[in-house]
Amino acid sequence: MPVRLKKLIGTILLVTLVCVYAIVATIFAVALLANASPWIHLIYFLGTGLLWVIPAMFIISWMEKVPKKKA
Repeated sequence: MPVRLKKLIGTILLVTLVCVYAIVATIFAVALLANASPWIHLIYFLGTGLLWVIPAMFIISWMEKVPKKKA
């Protein structure tokens, strides 16, 4: 797969990941943390704010892989 195509697909995946993840994390926060203390909110949003990095790492590493040359 050409590098430019991989980067285009990866960029679209990253933007989609961030948007969907933010919506889902917010929906869970509204549904589950309505009456929770501010400390619980802080821990939840700190955790979910960092958790999206794991799938993003895999997408970025896939984008940056150098294609193998055919012999």
